Amino acid sequence: MEKNVKKQKKHVISTVQEGSIAQELEIVPGDALLSVNGQPVEDIFDYRYLMNEEYVVLEVEKANGEIWELEVEKEYEEDLGVEFAKDLMDDYRSCSNHCIFCFIDQMPPGMRDTLYFKDDDSRLSFIQGNYVTLTNMSDHDIERIIRYHLEPINISFQTMNPKLRCKMLHNRFAGDALEKVQKLYDAGITMNGQIVLCKGINDGEELDESIRKLSAYAPVIQSVSVVPAGLTKFRKGLYPLELFNKEDACQVLDQIHGWQQKMMEKFGIHFIHASDEWYIMAGRELPQEASYDGYLQLENGVGMLRLLGTEMQDTLAELDGDDRKVQAVSATGALAAPYIVRYMGMIHEKFPNVNVEVITIRNEFFGETITVAGLITGGDLMRQLKGKNLGEKLLIPCSMLKNDENVFLDDVTVEELSKELNVEIVIVDEGGADLVSAVLDPPQHKKQKRRQMYEQTGSSNSGQA
Repeated sequence: MEKNVKKQKKHVISTVQEGSIAQELEIVPGDALLSVNGQPVEDIFDYRYLMNEEYVVLEVEKANGEIWELEVEKEYEEDLGVEFAKDLMDDYRSCSNHCIFCFIDQMPPGMRDTLYFKDDDSRLSFIQGNYVTLTNMSDHDIERIIRYHLEPINISFQTMNPKLRCKMLHNRFAGDALEKVQKLYDAGITMNGQIVLCKGINDGEELDESIRKLSAYAPVIQSVSVVPAGLTKFRKGLYPLELFNKEDACQVLDQIHGWQQKMMEKFGIHFIHASDEWYIMAGRELPQEASYDGYLQLENGVGMLRLLGTEMQDTLAELDGDDRKVQAVSATGALAAPYIVRYMGMIHEKFPNVNVEVITIRNEFFGETITVAGLITGGDLMRQLKGKNLGEKLLIPCSMLKNDENVFLDDVTVEELSKELNVEIVIVDEGGADLVSAVLDPPQHKKQKRRQMYEQTGSSNSGQA
């Protein structure tokens, strides 16, 4: 028995939540989980699955080397209330692709190391919503997903043309990896998809063909988003890609709307969705809320601006207007700015003495073709807001900040920005209710959590509007 224990992985516990089962069991940070119900725990997949039971037996190694065997009776799916030193209870899997549109390859040198880590980990897809390419998933991974029925799994398809996918991902196995979709489909594993569209490469007829092939997996694949590739000014030596224009955006939307009609008739879902950028680029109004099928693709910027407006309207409808006075500035990216102007107007209409100026921040760091707020740096905010009358507070979206820290992508802190601009900074959480509160309520510092695409510890979000 002791020999087997020594061969098992040790998963060191970093945090024990107050009032949790683990605390009652006198588990403390530094203890290591060895097994659950006699089964070794390979990673977070195993842990989540094994801990679902109402009765579990844990093996825990204490700091002094003692092995405790702990019997636990609990509710089904109730957790111990611990966090591990490694989020996945294993090392992150780095991406083996060299995608022609990869954003990380378009970043300047000299930034913190974690920003250059490319993850392609199916476990992060389940836990945090990351999109994976399937090229990094072994048959063992597929079998465990099916056995544990872990869903949804989010997949970056880019194209359903195997030869073209190999080219786009610069990986000779990328086409064969699509065969794994069939296994997940046959097992009934819910999936979401993503297509990063590159002009002249996987758009036009290729996009139509990809949607046609993906639609055959509906409704197990419940949604697919189409987002334009983000191009920074740091593309020297990389695959030549072009920006989409208004005419292109109109064509993409016409294709997607045509397929939405077909999918509604056949499955009662819209299935294929365009990110907000396409509507703004095309100069068209955002679709109504019903078109988003419950906002399954928010992390890809699909319906984010529509949801924000809807939540703001609902919040304002419950408030009585008054004569309070507020003078503030909201800083955001070029993508969301026109909508934020509109939404601040809604607040002003009900609260006539509340005035919030919306300032569009040009992304000088990555290049002005990058328009999402989530990729704006502290340095750009400093330079473009310095010397302006910012009123009593400056509102910035939490998407600009690193996960769990008030730090921008360029390592400028919120405190440094506040000192430089001599203004109180209010970090606005996701959602219309928080935006209304941030405008109307007195300034206060709030530490927010966000998902971060480009850091090892985060998710696949490319930066929110």
